[in-house]
Amino acid sequence: MADIIDGKKLAEEIKAAVKKEVEVLNKLGIDVGLALILVGDNPASKQYFLATLKACKKVGITAYEYKLPEAVTVNEILNIIHAVNIDERMNGLLILFPLPRRINARRVVNSIVPEKDIDGLGAISVGRLAADESTFQLFKDNYYEILHERRFMPSISSFMPCTPLGVIRLLEYYGVELKGRHAVVIGKSLAVGKPLSLMLLAKEATVTVCHSETKDLAGFTRQADIICTATGVKGLIKGDMVKEGAVVVDVGINVLDDGRIVGDVDFGSVAEKASLITPVPGGVGPVTIAMLLENTLRSAQRNELLKSPLMMA
Repeated sequence: MADIIDGKKLAEEIKAAVKKEVEVLNKLGIDVGLALILVGDNPASKQYFLATLKACKKVGITAYEYKLPEAVTVNEILNIIHAVNIDERMNGLLILFPLPRRINARRVVNSIVPEKDIDGLGAISVGRLAADESTFQLFKDNYYEILHERRFMPSISSFMPCTPLGVIRLLEYYGVELKGRHAVVIGKSLAVGKPLSLMLLAKEATVTVCHSETKDLAGFTRQADIICTATGVKGLIKGDMVKEGAVVVDVGINVLDDGRIVGDVDFGSVAEKASLITPVPGGVGPVTIAMLLENTLRSAQRNELLKSPLMMA
């Protein structure tokens, strides 16, 4: 029977560390702020919005809320983004997805300046990850050291997507060796699948990416030491698709008619085969929010460092 990967435990440790650093900045007269844009009434988005507000309050980050109606125009959204981009009270901007289908989501995301794109989904942030220019964040523990190493500028202004970065942090927290292991990533979204595969490659895993057009999915998953699935398809991964001792990370979110949330994995059957498995909820989700807070803090730290006269020397 698999051991449970407790995302809540890691998330609380990350938030405690963030709170401590936020208090350091507060003593210097520096407030840390996060802007959140919610469009419409999508239940999953509203739930994430409220959870993020609660987490911000817990660590001392000031949240700036922008709740917009479903009928909002793209220009109205862009005007808010441009205002946030130049507002020094706000160190990061999070847009809750999905946006209405009539709105070009990539145009909206790419309007966020990289230094405030704390969810790491803008083209510049994704490009720097793909080019291995920002992957040092996967290996450096002391962010202050990174900030003072000029060779990392301007890549330091980019952030990695919070969900896949949270997956890496969870795997490392539980001592899962990545180097040389075969990782199968199911899903190729820009929010999870693609950046997660790049991060795993940076960690020297052997990576296979599967998606909706993959033939014989089970043939790939049975070879995997690590399975990471992010498709939003309930019960996609079953026990007979997993080899003994595999590590299974479920990033899928499915809201059932009765309000319950389940992932992509048939938890009962897969837990019989896996060595480690994430629950849904309580697995990757809490760590995603913790990473969002950590990235917001890092943005604030970087902003204050760049104002220092020492940076001109």
